[in-house]
Amino acid sequence: MPKTPWSATSQNLGQDFHNWSGGLRFRPSRLEVPEDEETVAALVRAAARQGRSIRPVGSAHSSSEIYVTDDILVSMADICGLREHDAQHHRAMVGAGSQLTELSKELQAAGMTLSNFGDVATQTVGGAIGTGTHGSGRDFPNLSMMLLGGRLVTAGGEIRTFDVEEEPDFVRALRVSFGTLGILTWTTLKLEPLHDLHRQEWCLAFKPCMEVLDKLSRENRNFDFYWYPRSDEVKIRCLNPPGEEKDYGAFARLAKDETGPPHEVIPQHSDLPHRFEEMEYSMPAEAGPECLGKLRARIKERWRRSVGWRLLFRYIKADDSWLSEAYGRNSVSISLHQNATLPYWDFFLDLEPIMRDHGGRPHWAKKHSLRAAELRPLYPMWDRFLALRQEMDPGGRFLTPYLRGLFGC
Repeated sequence: MPKTPWSATSQNLGQDFHNWSGGLRFRPSRLEVPEDEETVAALVRAAARQGRSIRPVGSAHSSSEIYVTDDILVSMADICGLREHDAQHHRAMVGAGSQLTELSKELQAAGMTLSNFGDVATQTVGGAIGTGTHGSGRDFPNLSMMLLGGRLVTAGGEIRTFDVEEEPDFVRALRVSFGTLGILTWTTLKLEPLHDLHRQEWCLAFKPCMEVLDKLSRENRNFDFYWYPRSDEVKIRCLNPPGEEKDYGAFARLAKDETGPPHEVIPQHSDLPHRFEEMEYSMPAEAGPECLGKLRARIKERWRRSVGWRLLFRYIKADDSWLSEAYGRNSVSISLHQNATLPYWDFFLDLEPIMRDHGGRPHWAKKHSLRAAELRPLYPMWDRFLALRQEMDPGGRFLTPYLRGLFGC
């Protein structure tokens, strides 16, 4: 499997590190790329002896500071690929450093596929699980829910095996924990038999889209849309099994029509040449349309000239992962974007209160301004998660100043 750009057999010392957008730049004291989980465990034990912190990093697509550190950064890029699989029960054990794009090719050869994808598939398995990466569709939770079991390295440098059947609460906490309970090495995933999907994209005006939004979201396997502020046009994206596609020609213009396996037809923005910053909040599904309407009005009033980037509206099925955006409620996510080379914080901070007013929870891997005092009321299992985190990592081995601010440590 191809390595990430920073993959190396020797340590990289004192080198600048930046994320996908270029908006996060920092200099870890060391960048380690272990070849196996025993080496990961040894790194954690050494960090504990030296009183140092250690943070895992995936593909660095996240725009939040969850992996920013001036201490040890560890990439799982070399712990990757398909280790074993059970095609009959649609399960596979894969390396946490596997990029979704490359892993999907291996799974395809084994006759299996992930159930869903986001807009991009450059994330690693560990990063996607740890941050609650998601696609869209009323029947599809975030990708963390595919985690059935696996192995991780604890703060004490031990290798721990876990299984959702034996430790359901632990796995519910682990699924969206962005590397604060341990470093995932190998993951057992719930998959689907390989199949094709028919992707169609339709263009129409904003108001006609909102009039049929509920219908569109319910009659398509996957449904989401982009709203373009300057044209006030919407592009809806619908994916269905071949033969079950819908015809919206009466009120929309067909812009794309293609068929292929999920990893080819769902994530089609993995190689964007332009970079952007992003803020995303998820709110109860029933609050989504009203929230979008208020965001649209504010953008048209204040930001239409300076922000030309589209807004993304998606659906997420409720789940039981303790720190998930969709914990306990079917949700809608709304994502704001701005060119990474232009100012973005004033834009994000102006619109963030609107999403919070509608019960919004922030995406952990994207920009937001919330800290522990604001986050605690949003997550019913917040205190239980913090207690478990303290139990598993009492010395704060996997914490950074940013994460301490999130958790109020």
